[in-house]
Amino acid sequence: MLTLDKIYHAAFVLKDVARKTSLIAAPLLGSEGELYLKTENLQITGSFKLRGAYYKISQLTEEEKSKGIIACSAGNHAQGVALAATRNHIHSTICMPDGAPISKVEATKRLGAQVCLVKGAYDDAYDYACRLQKETGATFIHPFDDEQVIAGQGTIGLEILDQLDSVDAVLVPVGGGGLISGVAFAIKSLRPDVKVYGVQAAGAPSMFNSMATHEQITLDSVSTFADGIAVKHPGDITFSMVEKYVDGVVTVTEDEIAAAILALIEKQKLIAEGAGAVSVAAAMFGKVDLAGKKAVCLVSGGNIDVNILNRVITRGLVMSGRNTNLMIALEDKPGQLQGVSEIISRCGGNVVSVYHDRADTSMTITSCFLKLGLETRDGEQIREIRQALTDAGFTLVNERA
Repeated sequence: MLTLDKIYHAAFVLKDVARKTSLIAAPLLGSEGELYLKTENLQITGSFKLRGAYYKISQLTEEEKSKGIIACSAGNHAQGVALAATRNHIHSTICMPDGAPISKVEATKRLGAQVCLVKGAYDDAYDYACRLQKETGATFIHPFDDEQVIAGQGTIGLEILDQLDSVDAVLVPVGGGGLISGVAFAIKSLRPDVKVYGVQAAGAPSMFNSMATHEQITLDSVSTFADGIAVKHPGDITFSMVEKYVDGVVTVTEDEIAAAILALIEKQKLIAEGAGAVSVAAAMFGKVDLAGKKAVCLVSGGNIDVNILNRVITRGLVMSGRNTNLMIALEDKPGQLQGVSEIISRCGGNVVSVYHDRADTSMTITSCFLKLGLETRDGEQIREIRQALTDAGFTLVNERA
């Protein structure tokens, strides 16, 4: 059974391995509460996963170490296991879904692990890793459904209480549930009045659905760029602990996650991956009532794939009203573009792309569609531009934010 003593022991083991990451105020993120960020994205390996993996591996017997270890991961647990194994001179094999970000795969290899890519999602990699473990006799290091791993993650809860004694609520990303199980157990054991909320991606709501039905649900598929929490089925231990110690689980959309990543970059100068930003998204978009409360958002990781970062930023710009597209039906005659440009300029918008479409069969021969990309200040400015164009007699067609 998990005990508070075990979490304190994990903190002792990890004191020279894992950073005590900073807890920083975040007054500019638009939450109704007084918001703070627990910056596990600045942890060694860029994620909280090092804590649980290292503590679990530190407790293995010499015989277990000699047989090697196997793990499965979308990337962050992989790096934690690889680092811990290499430092303890243990051979490690990590099974990763073939869709895992290249940056995480390469980082795992650099840390000394042998990587095996498995077709499918995390759960497919997990099934393959279990078969491989039976064949080799190596020790399987589960990413979340293990009490020693959970104890390692629970050290974050101890740190939060030490860093912000007056905390009222803690928002935690949830995939399989190992992080929130450890954090919630530690916090509720010491401060039962503090609320702990889990946050999942709407495209991977395994714990959210399981909590709603009070039984473990297995999703047919998951669809989210927050690969670190793209889990089809919650753990047995973690589901039980979440039901007992967590005050609620909410979900956030892909657009909300993207907006949170953008806000962290612009306003906090922090890089978060999708899974790491869901807690901030929940606070920004009012998924949990934080009015008048001191709330901590646990930013669980920062290992975002740079190949999708540009798309995420673009989506975040759209979501926050900083970027929009307009399509306008025009008579194809001189001066039309000038008239549109003057209105947009007067409203303070900036045109970044222009395309005339004369080939659309839905318009008359003498007409065209003008497609514009705009940089804007916020959603209110977009509405102002649209209204000004309409008032001037222009027809907006299929306008999209």
